Amino acid sequence: MLVTTKKAPAGNRSRRARANAVSGCALTAALAAMGGRWKLFILYRLAGQALHFAALRRSLPELSAKVLAQQLREMQADGLVDRQPRGAVPAPVIYALTAHGRSLLPVAEAIRQWGITHQEFRRRSGQPDLATDDRAICDLDTIAAEAATDSTMTDALSTPSVSA
Repeated sequence: MLVTTKKAPAGNRSRRARANAVSGCALTAALAAMGGRWKLFILYRLAGQALHFAALRRSLPELSAKVLAQQLREMQADGLVDRQPRGAVPAPVIYALTAHGRSLLPVAEAIRQWGITHQEFRRRSGQPDLATDDRAICDLDTIAAEAATDSTMTDALSTPSVSA
């Protein structure tokens, strides 16, 4: 008699934090946690308020749902994001920054400020930023204003949690 076991779907496997490329190095540990093209954008979006997956997806139109889910899983494994299911599947899932995730905000802001300086440097040296996209907002005040006008974000957050 042959016994086989089913493989768990990718979404049901336990989450592991990204490996530190250089064991014992704090810099590579930090880069592993916040590295990735979209993690800082996600961090900024969640800085103002907790959001459901669809609202996050709409706020980052160039980001595919697959990559968003992957980045959120990595951020959850690193303790930066908390995932809060709202009822039975397929109920919305709310994502919020943890206290550890909030501790990354000053670092992200310092990187953003350096980026502004770098863009000015490139502009002065005749090398303008060619990849400008108005939808890639990474300013906390602008994000907070957008979130205040998006009723779907507020509606999802006001829905009471239902235990399954």
